[in-house]
Amino acid sequence: MIFITVGYQMAFDRLVQAVDAWKGFHSDSPAFAQIGPSDLRPAHLEFVDFTEPEDFTRLVREASVIVAHAGMGSILTALQHGKPIVVMPRRASLRETRNDHQVATAERLRGRPGIHVAMDETELGPILDRLSELEEIPPISSEASPELITHIRRFIAES
Repeated sequence: MIFITVGYQMAFDRLVQAVDAWKGFHSDSPAFAQIGPSDLRPAHLEFVDFTEPEDFTRLVREASVIVAHAGMGSILTALQHGKPIVVMPRRASLRETRNDHQVATAERLRGRPGIHVAMDETELGPILDRLSELEEIPPISSEASPELITHIRRFIAES
């Protein structure tokens, strides 16, 4: 199952519309979307505006791939569950967010294991066409590594 999530703060209709259009040609691919506070009603996707935290976690666990905005919460959740994630960043120029921090995140994480980046909807379809090639990855820890904690402690002590 493909789990599409746009987060809880705002809608991301451009992402939902792109996946919905793709799904119209791939009816054999089960998909479920959490679309946020949107007036959009997808034609080909099962969807809800919001999910309870336990339902969100269940959907992530059941998914073979996550498709999301380039929010760090979504990215970390997918990686913590060992799920490949396809991200498409919101853009400030399209009034989807306040600034282009998601563009910077997507560019920085491009090529990392388990993270697939579509900078816009024209890049999203070809990635979705290759979903069967996106493999699960080893889950990451939900806790900071001892090395990171040591570096942070050293930085604080030296400041």
